[in-house]
Amino acid sequence: MSIEFYGLKNCDTCRKAKKALDGADMRYSFHDVRETPPTKSQIARWAKAVGTAKLLNKSSTTWRNLSPAEKENIDDKKALALMAQHPTLIKRPVIENGPTQVFVGWSKDMQDALLK
Repeated sequence: MSIEFYGLKNCDTCRKAKKALDGADMRYSFHDVRETPPTKSQIARWAKAVGTAKLLNKSSTTWRNLSPAEKENIDDKKALALMAQHPTLIKRPVIENGPTQVFVGWSKDMQDALLK
């Protein structure tokens, strides 16, 4: 099983997730979305798995710095385009556990599902 971990190296939530994965002795590949942005197809696959609303981080500094016009009329297509243009709009972490499981964020439910 291959775990792919997408986040930011300076993100506190990503650090907590990495520490938990390390503590569970799980092997994973870490990808900093600033250094290596995900492709549009990856973002679309994640959005299909978890929903665009869950994937788009509207509480991020990047979101607050967008123009009012960019924040208007957000549909799936516009949200995907914004996340491709600004990868820090993607809620963190995104963890792919094999080809079919996608987890977003680091909630208790997500931790239980991934670390069971």
